[in-house]
Amino acid sequence: MPLTQRLFVRYFTTALLLAVLLPCWAVSARAGTAAVASPEPHATAAAVAVLEEGGNAVDAAIATAFVLAVTYPEAGNIGGGGFMLSYMDGSSDFLDFREKAPALASRDMYLNDSGEVHPTASLFGGKASGVPGTVAGMRAAHERYGSLPWKRLLQPAIDLAYRGFVVPERLAELADEAAVEFGQHSNFSSWFGAMKAGERFPQPDLATTLMRLAQDPDDFYRGVTAKKIVRTMKATGGLITAADLARYEPVWRRPLSAQWRDYEVVTAPPPSSGGVALLQLLHMHDLAGAHFEGLPHNSPRYVHLLAELEKRMFADRAEYLGDPDFVDVPVQELLAPDYLARRAKEIRPDSISPATAIEPGLESTETTHFSILDGDGNAVSLTYTLNWDFGSGTVIEGAGFLMNNEMDDFSAKAGVPNAFGVVGSDRNAIAPGKRMLSSMTPTLLLRDGQVALVVGSPGGSTIFTTVFQVLLNLEDYAMPLQEAVDVTRFHHQLPEATLIRHDQRDIPAANRKALEAMGYTVEPNSWGNLGDVQAIQVRQGTVSAAADSRGRGTAEVIAPD
Repeated sequence: MPLTQRLFVRYFTTALLLAVLLPCWAVSARAGTAAVASPEPHATAAAVAVLEEGGNAVDAAIATAFVLAVTYPEAGNIGGGGFMLSYMDGSSDFLDFREKAPALASRDMYLNDSGEVHPTASLFGGKASGVPGTVAGMRAAHERYGSLPWKRLLQPAIDLAYRGFVVPERLAELADEAAVEFGQHSNFSSWFGAMKAGERFPQPDLATTLMRLAQDPDDFYRGVTAKKIVRTMKATGGLITAADLARYEPVWRRPLSAQWRDYEVVTAPPPSSGGVALLQLLHMHDLAGAHFEGLPHNSPRYVHLLAELEKRMFADRAEYLGDPDFVDVPVQELLAPDYLARRAKEIRPDSISPATAIEPGLESTETTHFSILDGDGNAVSLTYTLNWDFGSGTVIEGAGFLMNNEMDDFSAKAGVPNAFGVVGSDRNAIAPGKRMLSSMTPTLLLRDGQVALVVGSPGGSTIFTTVFQVLLNLEDYAMPLQEAVDVTRFHHQLPEATLIRHDQRDIPAANRKALEAMGYTVEPNSWGNLGDVQAIQVRQGTVSAAADSRGRGTAEVIAPD
């Protein structure tokens, strides 16, 4: 049997076993082991195989990312971008491979003749796409940290694209829903309309693209694949040119780092708002700790206090955050202890702070995630995205992959909410070559220089509030990892001053009534469950991994021989 077939059989068999034996259950083993938590069984299997072969956390992350581009098309991608937070050989790094606005992009490109935001122009079709960064990002990660050959790391994705994978029921449902939504705005149905639950779905064009990238990742930006991207962009009204692709470069940035309790929290810097938001929430929570003392988990008062913190954080996000290569982002000021103490004192423990009372505080601004830990204690927390499910719906003709609709993450018009309902300022206005503001929050917790937690989630503007609640579940309520990931979550954001969102599941009627009595409207989150957390924890000599029960992910811990 040829090597590629043997590899395919191994990955496919392992994935089936994971899907049967480990459907969203936490698993654990003694320290010194490796672990994976990813949103899709084939991706978990590919990462496990790399780690068992002696690859490190970054090797496993690269293999996972490319497999997700095949088997998790609603968010896994080579046509999008994201962030990789790593802890390798005792040092933290942050790789920004976020998409960038094309050179032809302009500030008012999504406004109609009346100066109002067009409802679909930044969401559907070629014009919604920023220049993708995933392939360049994975190449940069491999160049700095990779230990196994690049071709080896792409082989699982190639095999799955060529031979196909059995489509889960939920993925088929999502594809059917997307086909209706995209309608005539894109060519989505011609590629993914054949996806049927329980049937194998091969993607030969994508397999060929991945084989080219296995030979030369630069093909995506200067070769045959680049030409196919440009051709599809021209045909669909997109702005991405050959020059845009050739100019794209990922950026290594210094991650944000701050002490919180017994941990060093390492997280995403701008152009993500997620790290700043998470650190603000954690510290404001502790500064307002007297209000939280003794509160039952997810009780009405607890949820209200979270909302009070989140209001202030979202006000700062809208005003101050953007691409640091284009605007000055006052990170240190936003995280200063005296500033956070002042913001914490502003919360109203017994009533709702109206939106008009929440100003930026400084004086004068669909996605997927996976977590990996290798046997040497190195870790990767990687979040990348197409933005909404299946991105812009535009498939690159002859190449078989979806393009992002990340241009919607810019502020098409200052003060006007985007598709996630969040507002931004001119700091996040569209400009050629600029990276759009993100909410992605890949995060590591370190204790005494060792990894204690690897965590992250998809979910648009709910990402950092999701990660925040998981950390509180672990630390304040001493929940086991799987429970901390699975319990019901809540979200609140401006400009909706009285709306509390929750997972698309029932919540206790008494809690709902109590929140409504305070003046809140309480309803399920409109774009799906609040996140899909993938987490790995090292505590008291034990490694645990958990995949969120909201998704179809799996987790595995690999004990040493």
